[in-house]
Amino acid sequence: MVKAPDSQDPAPGSPPAARTNRTRILVIGGGYVGMYTALHLQRKLKRELARGDIEIMVITPEPYMTYQPFLPEAAAGSISPRHVVVPLRRVLDRCTVLIGEVTAVDHAKRTATVTTLASAEEGTGAVAVPYDELVIAPGSVSRTLPVPGLADYAIGFKTVEEAIGLRNHVIEQMDIASSTRDPAIRDAALTFVFVGGGYAGVEALGELEDMARYTSRYYHNIKPEDLRWILVEASDRILPEVGEEMGKYAIRELRSRNIDVRLRTRLDSCSNRVAVLSDGSRFPTRTVVWTAGVKPAPLLAATDLPRNARGRLQCTAQLTIAGTEHAWAAGDAAAVPDVTAKAPDAECAPNAQHAVRQTKVLAENLVASLRGEPLKEYAHAYVGSVASLGLHRGVAHVYGRKLKGYPAWLMHRVYHLSRVPTFNRKARVLAEWTLAGLFKREIVSLGSLEHPRAEFEVAAGGRRPGHGPDHPPRGSHGGDRSGPTLGSRSTPPADRAPGSASDRRNGAGRGADPDPSPGSAQNRPRRPADDQGQSPRPSDEPPPATDRDD
Repeated sequence: MVKAPDSQDPAPGSPPAARTNRTRILVIGGGYVGMYTALHLQRKLKRELARGDIEIMVITPEPYMTYQPFLPEAAAGSISPRHVVVPLRRVLDRCTVLIGEVTAVDHAKRTATVTTLASAEEGTGAVAVPYDELVIAPGSVSRTLPVPGLADYAIGFKTVEEAIGLRNHVIEQMDIASSTRDPAIRDAALTFVFVGGGYAGVEALGELEDMARYTSRYYHNIKPEDLRWILVEASDRILPEVGEEMGKYAIRELRSRNIDVRLRTRLDSCSNRVAVLSDGSRFPTRTVVWTAGVKPAPLLAATDLPRNARGRLQCTAQLTIAGTEHAWAAGDAAAVPDVTAKAPDAECAPNAQHAVRQTKVLAENLVASLRGEPLKEYAHAYVGSVASLGLHRGVAHVYGRKLKGYPAWLMHRVYHLSRVPTFNRKARVLAEWTLAGLFKREIVSLGSLEHPRAEFEVAAGGRRPGHGPDHPPRGSHGGDRSGPTLGSRSTPPADRAPGSASDRRNGAGRGADPDPSPGSAQNRPRRPADDQGQSPRPSDEPPPATDRDD
């Protein structure tokens, strides 16, 4: 084993896992690329890890990897949320897993600046973590645009928290519609707007519409035709990865279920819970789901590593970062040349199909580099995609063959069952699918989980979330924000969109303000400065990492 020549001593204030004189491989990110790369590395370096010559450290904001292709089924209740995520510490049992956020990387000095959950408690601030080899895979974030009201009222669909929050939200809107006497409130509660016609938007819409239509049979005054579903897409087609023919079939299938598919249309505003589209349509709605593309994680801008015009790391076919030693990347954050394409400047699409396969080559090349062996190129020809449109409905374009309906849906399930990590998860997901076929669908909303201390605070003489003196009065900032978040039944939960994972990490439910204002810095998604306007298509990147493959 060849040790990197410029290993550093531990920096002052480093986490307890800081190394002494062994080679440290730092993996930034615990998603597809981060987890699979670390998994391959710990298998290939088993003896070196046992001797203490190598340390693999994984730094990630969450202690789990989310298998995003299953998020729509988790939102629909077909799969339990805990089976959509993979615990990193169990899978990466030979790695050091540090829960924290990397805010900057100085590769010239081989250090990463990290804030952990204990940083605020200790009062020490960020720490510098040294490394010898760097694998940077922070993934992507939702590409938001400066649409009025988007940060206040919309919700994304990239995390398991958002998926479950959206499920609770949809069911609670049906509760509101069932109990109100105001037709305007009823119509707004039963109108659901999805922005983005990629895999994330279409599959989420298809699964949730299917779930809501089933749920409506248990309401005495709500019929399936009372629910209004709208899909807004800026381009002239949806699901471009499955081909034009299958994309047109998907549109026909959705419209046959009374889903309003609007092509060449953009969301201009959703202020005050009114969705205004570029074609002049206005829809009072309490639900706006934003799935209009992704962009590289903001961390990449805080590094000294080379990037291309779209902000992704400029990589070689060997998955090294161009012009840089001891640095590697793959997945959404990396611009990897596609050596199988005819076009000379073609790049691999930032989707799960390439990401998972790139990790194996990346791990092999990193080990080969440490041992002074030659590297190999990553080469994988795109073989097709599959997508679900709801229960027993789907489209597929695989190896030139086109499938639709039940066969495509079955292929979608079989493929992703084979790809979900660990035998434990495979068995649990298969068992849940089997039980779902034998018993009725669950229609319970557990929105109160977002504020588990709410009832106790009331019993202890406090106020319900959203009723404290620090919250803006009703009607301020262009809308009613005094009500609690989803799950608190004291006032309609639709006064704002469901809380995100960052809300909980930033202190919600842990002694901080239990219900931050929707427009506050804590609850508002960060909008990088490079989003200056709305392009003809809401995203200049391919669809999110939830894109299906094979």
